[in-house]
Amino acid sequence: MSTPNGDILKNNDTVKIYPDYKDVTIPVNIAPLNFLVEEEGDAYYMKISGEKGGDLAVSSRDGDFRISEKKWAKLLAQNSGAKISYQLSIKKDDKWVQYPVFSNIVSAEKIDPFLYYRLLYPGYESWTELSIVQRSLESFKEKAVIKNNVVGQNCVNCHAFNNQNADDFMFHMRGNLGGTYFVEDGDLKKVNLKTKEMQNGAVYPRWHPSGKYVAFSSNKVVQQFHSMQNKKIEVSDLNSSLVMYDMQKNEIMQVPVDPEKQFMDTYPEWSPDGRYLYFCRAAQIAENYDYRDIKYDLYRVAFNPEQRKFSAPELVYDAAAIGKSVSFPRISPAGNVLIFTLHDYGCFSIWHKEADLYSIDLENLQVEKCGNNSDFTESYHSWSTNSKWLVFSSKRGDGLTARPYISFVDENGVTSKPFVLPQENPGFYREFVKTFNIPEFAQTDVELTPGEIREPAGKEAIQAQWATK
Repeated sequence: MSTPNGDILKNNDTVKIYPDYKDVTIPVNIAPLNFLVEEEGDAYYMKISGEKGGDLAVSSRDGDFRISEKKWAKLLAQNSGAKISYQLSIKKDDKWVQYPVFSNIVSAEKIDPFLYYRLLYPGYESWTELSIVQRSLESFKEKAVIKNNVVGQNCVNCHAFNNQNADDFMFHMRGNLGGTYFVEDGDLKKVNLKTKEMQNGAVYPRWHPSGKYVAFSSNKVVQQFHSMQNKKIEVSDLNSSLVMYDMQKNEIMQVPVDPEKQFMDTYPEWSPDGRYLYFCRAAQIAENYDYRDIKYDLYRVAFNPEQRKFSAPELVYDAAAIGKSVSFPRISPAGNVLIFTLHDYGCFSIWHKEADLYSIDLENLQVEKCGNNSDFTESYHSWSTNSKWLVFSSKRGDGLTARPYISFVDENGVTSKPFVLPQENPGFYREFVKTFNIPEFAQTDVELTPGEIREPAGKEAIQAQWATK
């Protein structure tokens, strides 16, 4: 393919690329940002140059730029902590036209090497094809860890790690093979966490940093379906409470923050030191309730892990006072910043177009709207091990399907312009119809294959015991 030579015309108009990778901060170990140029031409040429040296050139016949993984990794390593600049030229009517340069900042802060997510169709009526997938962030390699077609198409959900470590990995399964599955010494163990003392099952798991405990919400959920164009479904709790599972003792206990059952408590989240349990709280609904009146605030309760004792809960953020509701509190591993989703009502933000991400400084409890929001749903989010990267689900592409976006986060909790998870085929998100659900960073590989779930799924679950004290 020809490359620019002779007289090159200058064009001051910016060129649109898809996905939009312009002016974003990226980790030094991210896979290539392949993209499409959305400008007609007969040939395309791009030169990527590093502020600290090095460059690479890529040619394309149709504006589809796929960058060599090896050359890209070398260029980023050479320009760690500096900028790389993209110079695009497009050939039109036998003349080359050069467009304005755009750039990326290459952060020296690495991102965790793996991302896990659940792939499913973006509706609410079908779970015939579900999988939990591991994706390398340093390349385009992807593998299925769990596939529900191996186990009679039962629903699999709520995968969770402790400290982004695959040694402490778990997920739920619903249906006739239902249970909570834990990785233990490389094998899967199926546990029935619901005891006769519990009204509802255990969902929304969060590992205690010690690995000894897992906090859950125990919820009774109802779905309301709507006929209006912009609101198809609302998911609400009829009642919910917090429970905690002791991994070593195989005991599950009530988290005693609501002895008089005046509230609905959900979405637990441990502080990195394991001394606080954060959660979302709303007043217990009455029989004839309006789901739009349900507002969740952010609370926390102190915890003594040695004695399994909880103190009285305290209010952290009063969302109801501004007519809003909180869900998905997630604390940075550094322990200084908590990011949550804020929306108009309820606790199931994935169906709320207005849902946005907010940060709270845990030193002074100041709340700020994050800079990585859009006009569409921003929802489930997860921190990297080094507290420098945030991945979250966003429907900004088409308003329906959630995609994983990644932002750099500075020491004050300020988020940068996000970029969508890179794909080898830059047109991938225009063709792929499934949604990405619960993106979670991980440091290590979950060494499971889909077939390995068959044996534990076929066994009777280990029954958890209700803790008497």
